[in-house]
Amino acid sequence: MAAFDTGPKSPPIEVRDSIVHGRGVFATRAIKKGERIIEYLGERVSHKEADRRYELKDENDSHTFLFIVDSKTVIDAGVDGNDARFFNQSCDPNCESTVEKKRVFIDAMRDIASGEELTYDYQIYRDWDDPDNIDQVFACRCGSPKCRGTMLWPPEPKKKKRAAAGKSKTKSKKKKKQAVKKKTKKKKGQRR
Repeated sequence: MAAFDTGPKSPPIEVRDSIVHGRGVFATRAIKKGERIIEYLGERVSHKEADRRYELKDENDSHTFLFIVDSKTVIDAGVDGNDARFFNQSCDPNCESTVEKKRVFIDAMRDIASGEELTYDYQIYRDWDDPDNIDQVFACRCGSPKCRGTMLWPPEPKKKKRAAAGKSKTKSKKKKKQAVKKKTKKKKGQRR
């Protein structure tokens, strides 16, 4: 009897209510360290377009489905996104996001038990022109003893410098690049 190819397997996850924040992603079976869990999908747009789409968003709302791929591309999972958009932030995550060949993936950093919530560190970049309350807006709710209190990266704000505007920082591990969430920019003189 011949085996039938059933196509790509569904990710070992389900989305349901989370004690961390809103909806979350949970393992439906044990997941091994290093296992690729899901690709982060959504419409690919420029940074300018991502900022335009969310320019009227309340500046005190930290909810974002935007993911930076590179200096030109952002994935907006609010349009044609998949369950990857529901992973919550944690300062002590069990998953990590990586960019490979302009695609964003979520991979397990350690063995994960069935039923456990899957999280990664958003590491949302700080900008030189962030408002004073930015750490409160992007407060972390992970509850970990290692919680730094914010989804922003680096944890400690540096002195605001006009020269730092527009520069992108990246972390590299061998051939993997850390993927990061994007916060939207507010235009000067305009309220969201």
